[in-house]
This record gives sequence, C-alpha cells and structure tokens, in this order.
Amino acid sequence: MSTALDTCADVRHSSLASSVEGQGRGMTAHVVAVSRAPTHSLRKASETSIRLRAGLGVEGDAHAGTTVKHRSRVARDPSQRNLRQVHLIHAEVHDELDAAGFPVGPGLMGENVTTHGIDLLALPTGTRLQLGADAVIEITGLRNPCAQLEQIQAGLMQAVLDRDADGNLIRKAGVMAIVLADGDVRAGDAIRVVLPLGPHAPLAPV
Repeated sequence: MSTALDTCADVRHSSLASSVEGQGRGMTAHVVAVSRAPTHSLRKASETSIRLRAGLGVEGDAHAGTTVKHRSRVARDPSQRNLRQVHLIHAEVHDELDAAGFPVGPGLMGENVTTHGIDLLALPTGTRLQLGADAVIEITGLRNPCAQLEQIQAGLMQAVLDRDADGNLIRKAGVMAIVLADGDVRAGDAIRVVLPLGPHAPLAPV
C-alpha cells in the first residue's frame, strides 16, 4: 500500500529495524487475537475481527474517540487528546506471566490486539505498524499498569513490573497507539514494522 509507511522505508535498514524484524525467529510477526469491549471493563471479549478507524480507535470499543476515554484521565481533563486508542500486548508477555504462575490470555488484561514476534516494549515512540492489509497505527507510549490487574489475580500488577540492570522501572502491560489508517484486523494478519526517522525516543507511559 502506498502510505506514510513507505516514506520511512529506509529505516528498515537500521540496526534496530533489523533487530525488530528478526524477533519472530523465522516467523512473520502477526496478530494472535483481537478483542474489544463496549464498556469500561478490564477484560475485553475476543472477536473474529475488529475495525480500526483513523483518528478514533477500535470501532465499538469504550476507549475509541478523539479525546481521552480512560476514566482517570477524563476526570483530570476530558479535553486531552486520546493517545490510547488501541492497546497492544505481545503474547510473549503472556508466556512469561504464565511461567510465573499468572495464567492470562488475549484480552484479559484489556488489550485490543495481541501480537507475536515483536517485542513491543522495545519499539521507539512513533513506530508505525501495519496490521493486515490496510490498518496503520502509531505507537504513542506504554500502558501504565493499574491496580485493576489485581482483580484478575493477586500479585499480577507486581508481576508486570520489573527493573533493568540500572534499576529503571520496566512496565510490561503493553503499549498504546493511535490509528492512522482504517482497516479490519483479525487473528493471523501479518504485521509490518516501520521505525521512525531518528533519533529514536524510548517509550514512556501515556
């Protein structure tokens, strides 16, 4: 497709782009599951497909809109731009949590799109993902884990927090994105990654 994705094609040759493209261990990065919820519930129901709408988010999801929809942010300033239109988690995080005694599956932690083959947390701010044939999203930042995760299982919130070698906090509850181009997304769809032109800024909570 001829979109803004193609204007950044040269960055696919950078070392970070090569690392991202190679994370699938020979498998194409792809969508594992898609989910949505019309109400502000933590868990989102699995769907056969979801439709992404440019500038809005997931059609029929409680968090779709041009301005913030998460209730804590609405309470502070309902006019803020919605940088959390789509929530993504990579299935490798689910595997890690399962091994630690916290069995979770797609949509249970509130994500709209569950992926495989990409370390979403390692992507720089502004990375664009093409999901399937048409939908394009832009990563805006990290999801900050909230106490609601404790409703799933005691200790889960702490399980999605970690520290790196320098003691910096690592948040593993997924990433947030805005929608740039409309499209339907379903399990099995390929994901194309295009990194922003440098310098790259690491993801921060939004």
